[in-house]
Amino acid sequence: MKHVIWVLWPAFIAAGIAETIFFTMIDPAQLYLFGELVEWSATATYSTGFFLFWLVCIGSSMMTYAMMPEIAKAALRKAANEREDLARPRRREPAVNDR
Repeated sequence: MKHVIWVLWPAFIAAGIAETIFFTMIDPAQLYLFGELVEWSATATYSTGFFLFWLVCIGSSMMTYAMMPEIAKAALRKAANEREDLARPRRREPAVNDR
């Protein structure tokens, strides 16, 4: 699961930055697609734009990870296995007398 997060999280951040810059300069009400005016609500346009940017950034992150030297991937795997997952506390094993 950590390998997936290594791709999705940077892509999510980059997509957020890309969408912010894009929609700062372009008004969704004046957006054209294939020569036709996009008649979606602003929220739908922002959401679709974000997911499209995210897909592009996921592809970029996947290519970066795929092109990394194997020694760098091994170092990442080793570091991930040595580090405890801080986001989710470990479950406590039930004691025999807890039943």
